[in-house]
Amino acid sequence: MSDTPYDVVVVGAGPGGYVAAIRASQLGLRTAIVERQYMGGVCLNVGCIPTKAMLHSAELVEEAHDAKRFGVVIKDVSVDWDGVIKNKDAVVKQMTQGVGFLMKKNKVDVHMGAARVVDRGRLQVTGGDGKASEVTAKNIILATGARPRVIAQIGAVFDGDRILSSYQALSMPALPKSILIIGASAIGCEFASMLRSFGSEVTLVEALPRIVPAEDEEVSAELARSFQRRGITVMAGAKLTAIKNEGDHVTASITDADGKEHTLKAERALLGIGIAPNSKELGLEERGVETDQRGFIKVDPYMKTTAEGIYAIGDVALSTPWLAHKASAEGILAAEAIAGHNARPIEYGKIPGCTYCTPEIGSVGLSEARAREQGYDVKVGKFPMTGNGKATILGARQGFVKIVAERKYDEVLGVHLIGPRVTELIAEGGLALSHEATAESMMRTVHAHPTLYEAIGEAAHAAAEGAAIHI
Repeated sequence: MSDTPYDVVVVGAGPGGYVAAIRASQLGLRTAIVERQYMGGVCLNVGCIPTKAMLHSAELVEEAHDAKRFGVVIKDVSVDWDGVIKNKDAVVKQMTQGVGFLMKKNKVDVHMGAARVVDRGRLQVTGGDGKASEVTAKNIILATGARPRVIAQIGAVFDGDRILSSYQALSMPALPKSILIIGASAIGCEFASMLRSFGSEVTLVEALPRIVPAEDEEVSAELARSFQRRGITVMAGAKLTAIKNEGDHVTASITDADGKEHTLKAERALLGIGIAPNSKELGLEERGVETDQRGFIKVDPYMKTTAEGIYAIGDVALSTPWLAHKASAEGILAAEAIAGHNARPIEYGKIPGCTYCTPEIGSVGLSEARAREQGYDVKVGKFPMTGNGKATILGARQGFVKIVAERKYDEVLGVHLIGPRVTELIAEGGLALSHEATAESMMRTVHAHPTLYEAIGEAAHAAAEGAAIHI
């Protein structure tokens, strides 16, 4: 048993867990963190960071192919797949080492091993060598994350060879000539965009009626058109009914939106069909921690579970959206709640989301349809990137900014962007919602020229005054 009775022990060192540990230590709490596999969790090792590193390589390929129009001639552009993987691995190594440094800097003790709650305030930690020890704490924060979901009954399970999870797809031995991607939310669309830029033939299948189904309908339609222009086959409203590894390829049975059956073949398949929480091995039921039928842990607005002294954050918690930055915010909230430090519940409807495909997507708040469903009298302002000077300079004029506002009080309800670098531009939308901005206040904010974010000011002008200036 550890000789140190901690104030807080965090289980899981992903972007929720390690941030929670840092904040707890900053607030004067004696803190430890338990991690069974690798510092940084899924996000830094097999999720957000490596994916975006490879997407950047893909973006460079596109820019190199298109350079001639800007007066720059690059001959014989090719993809060095091993180089792409090497760069991705270097980025991951640098980032994960940074987490280790932050633990030392903030005096957070690190225990490597798999944790199980054995009693109130007691954790059993089993290392890779099979040896077990105990760690005691006044409070426990569960930040164990989630893993890619499978559907075993139709063969949708990961074999690490032909049928891959998003984790496994980051380390494919070679660039596939063709790939079938099941699921067109952020993960599926990012891989579809990336692999198409690298030269793969891509088929993207989504069971819901449109791709990126969580986004505003106009954004979904714009992305679908862009993907189709790039040669990506998009099948929305289509259902995977069976999939099989055939040795040197994958065969899948798909029922399309009209009920027609298709047999698709590809060199590999990637399944991006949701997540399953990492909660089963934690000993939660015995400790009175309630979960839903899928295993997600029930929490209150301060991330407290149904068991005294146990909190849950991030992907393992029954709180959406399942995003890294949401997990970090929850980690800070849980640490502050434990320390009694002015904890404020998170406004989940004001958390931005980003999809790093080409074109990029950034959004925050209510879509137009969702705002109308909730009874708002809605007004909308839009501005196309074709009217933006910086987008024209970049040769990336596809996309638009859309602002959804409430008509009576002019409050901004949602900001939706698709186009170049909008995963950075969405920051203004997040600030607008968190500060209860109006379309007029956004319009009156002077936007620098020439910049991409001028498009947000133009859309705000359209929402507030009925028309933008430069279109």
